Amino acid sequence: MATTVEIPLAGGPADGETVTVELDPNGRPPLTHHHLGPEGLTQAEIYELETVDGRARDWRYSWRGPAV
Repeated sequence: MATTVEIPLAGGPADGETVTVELDPNGRPPLTHHHLGPEGLTQAEIYELETVDGRARDWRYSWRGPAV
């Protein structure tokens, strides 16, 4: 079974929400998260992984803009 972690979303329309993602074999989450809008992929927003205050294993996804 894969290890999962909850990561907060910062900025954009999903600000304050969290997502549960699987960690890769090296213990890292995916580099990006595509947050689906009400219309699915046509309104998806891109969030990019970053560390919080430079601390390893303390992550957030920051909003970068619409996927389309």
